[in-house]
Amino acid sequence: MEALVIRFLFSLLTSAAMAIRALRRKSVDLSGVLAGIPVMIVHMMAGYRFAALLLVFFFTSSKLTKVGEEKKRRIDAEFKEGGQRNWIQVLANSAIATILVIAAATMTKGEDRCLDTKDSRLVTCLIGGLIGHYACSNGDTWSSEIGLLSSAQPRLITTFKTVKKGTNGAISPEGLMAAAAGGFVIGMTFVLVGLLTADCTGNVAMKQLLVLPIASVAGLCGSLIDSLFGATLQFSGYCTVRNKVVSSEGPTVVKISGSSILNNNQVNACSILLTTLLTSIACVSIF
Repeated sequence: MEALVIRFLFSLLTSAAMAIRALRRKSVDLSGVLAGIPVMIVHMMAGYRFAALLLVFFFTSSKLTKVGEEKKRRIDAEFKEGGQRNWIQVLANSAIATILVIAAATMTKGEDRCLDTKDSRLVTCLIGGLIGHYACSNGDTWSSEIGLLSSAQPRLITTFKTVKKGTNGAISPEGLMAAAAGGFVIGMTFVLVGLLTADCTGNVAMKQLLVLPIASVAGLCGSLIDSLFGATLQFSGYCTVRNKVVSSEGPTVVKISGSSILNNNQVNACSILLTTLLTSIACVSIF
């Protein structure tokens, strides 16, 4: 019990320190901090490898958000300096993962496990889903941030016609490569931290390297799924007054694509959920 209390206090202090730093750098707003601290505590209590995946996603995405801010300011109608993610955005990108880490920690009693169906199919399913979750989140964010800086005009995923930057569902070669890279980084984090926290031996240890291509594919597919949902279920239009692409209809807005069924956070949550499920199935099949 004493060790659990110490771990909780360490998790609380670490999460608070990182949240304050993120708030000062405008990576999140106050509501994002209030939502993010409990999420981080849960991840750290469940396992340091889980916390590492969350941290890598958050810090790399925040860094990329700040790259080319002036250019993004001219393109993105919803641009916020530093990103300033609110509580809705935080939960859209972490709520499913938080449920998964709680379930995994309950099954393993806080012990880090290898991906190995011979040990436990359910644990492998849960951990695989977590990898897919953060690979999708990271890949999609990297794709969006890098794609906006591309010199070429993107193409709508449903028609492959060129559209204005900022259009929901638009893809570019640079963005797709960034998505795969974002997933790869999540996979690499899982493998490297696992060397310190998980007792994997023999063939099981070697098979953990398969997480690298799995996470890369999850990052790419997650971004493509997000783009497909964005192109069809999320509205995009060009505002002739602001001279920017917007996500809401209006008298001065000329429709580009999609319908006003889902907003951006809902699209993210749906693509994450689907990628999580697909990656879980892949990991149970492979491992």
